[in-house]
Amino acid sequence: MNTKKKPAAAAAGAGTQAGRPEDQRLSLGSTFAYGFQHVLTMYGGIIAPPLIIGAAAGMSSQDIGLLIAACLFVGGLATILQTVGIRFFGSQLPLVQGVSFAGVSTMVAIVHGGGGIQAVFGSVIAASLIGLLITPLFSKIIKFFPPVVTGTVITTIGLTLMPVAANWAMGGNKSAPNYGSMANIGLAAATMGIVLLLSKVGNAAISRLSILLAMVLGTGIAFAFGMADFSKVGQGEIVAFPTPFAFGPPTFEIAAIISMLIVILVTLTETSADIIAVGEIVGTKVDSKRIGDGLRADMLSSAISPLFNSFTQSAFAQNVGLVAITGVKSRFVVSAGGLILVILGLLPVLGRVVAAVPTPVLGGAGVVLFGTVAASGIRTLSKVEYRNNMNLIIVAASIGFGMIPIAAPAFYDHFPSWFGTIFHSGISSAAVMAILLNLLFNHLKAGNSDNQSVFVAGTERVVQEQDIKCLMDGDRFENGKLIDCDGKEVRIESAEKASEH
Repeated sequence: MNTKKKPAAAAAGAGTQAGRPEDQRLSLGSTFAYGFQHVLTMYGGIIAPPLIIGAAAGMSSQDIGLLIAACLFVGGLATILQTVGIRFFGSQLPLVQGVSFAGVSTMVAIVHGGGGIQAVFGSVIAASLIGLLITPLFSKIIKFFPPVVTGTVITTIGLTLMPVAANWAMGGNKSAPNYGSMANIGLAAATMGIVLLLSKVGNAAISRLSILLAMVLGTGIAFAFGMADFSKVGQGEIVAFPTPFAFGPPTFEIAAIISMLIVILVTLTETSADIIAVGEIVGTKVDSKRIGDGLRADMLSSAISPLFNSFTQSAFAQNVGLVAITGVKSRFVVSAGGLILVILGLLPVLGRVVAAVPTPVLGGAGVVLFGTVAASGIRTLSKVEYRNNMNLIIVAASIGFGMIPIAAPAFYDHFPSWFGTIFHSGISSAAVMAILLNLLFNHLKAGNSDNQSVFVAGTERVVQEQDIKCLMDGDRFENGKLIDCDGKEVRIESAEKASEH
């Protein structure tokens, strides 16, 4: 028997292999290539809120450009904090941070209410600090997120993002004359086809970079057909540091703060779901401490962001899909993406280059990305036990409820504004419903039975044991007839006729 001890280096290597999957380190080139892929995936999403809010505030194109640069800069810093982490802050998971869509309508309402952009910044600061204080409450809900809840939420994340991909594929701008044209959709289809073909390539590096390479090739195709415009890349400053409080000091209005606090609650819910979702995809442990650290990073970034003229920060669900489709689980890849975002925020010229990527190209890649998120949720739901319980109706009701604001965006228009703010997000709707129904049926079991509803009875076929005992090896069904191992038909009699023998 060989009793020699392993060399220290080998032992250390074994310890590394046994470490968390998100701590994997790749080569510098691969790290930044995959990181850049993350940036391209979320770029359209991170620049849309400042475009919408800036336009609502009546800002000039130059001021809106300043808002965009600020959002890139702060999003990069928030991403680095979330992925690298410091004590009490950061989940250390591959999550990209950026301006949350959840608060766009509320911020526009604050602007139109007379508070202006200064009131928006003040409400974000105040509400985020309150959110920071209540994160311990949210971090304790991990036990209420079994696979039936997480799978439902992950599936809903993917499904609710599909309209975004479809809008991108059609051109992104509904007022444009070519919106939904065959050229735009054809470009999106070509990009999607390239993603699928590159994913089939035997080379692992090419397969994992399929999204990035497809975007580059798709942009090349667009340029060849005159659908990509790089003329504005050289316009404007090359280097610019975000000026603190460039639009004046923040103002604090009670009504605006209360409205924004509702947004913060939605953001905390969505980020909790994203942390759990990416944990499922990566295959790593996510406990209440990790959720709390992630939420605190979210709230700290949101509270500081108005200093640099940005807004609430949240995890980007579309990048969770990128982790799933590429299989690259390293948090340091996303940290590299955060560094790229910081550089883009400091170098507006590079931001303009990335902004020149045609929206249909993003849409073609987005269909695969967001579909992968939904597929990951379905894979999680496949682990759920559906026999003699109400899990099927939990999934059905929660996904259905989450699809309401996607299928009918005006559904909550006549509800109180606070209610609409929470449930206008399909992700939040599904998460709230799944958590409540899981509590009702799986935790508050008083009154439960083995067959609570028709949904339970219909979840599976049942064959009685005595019927199985009558079958012999080789018996099979063909065209509705029972055939034995010799190819002869076995007569099937009704229970009444059999009782006569």
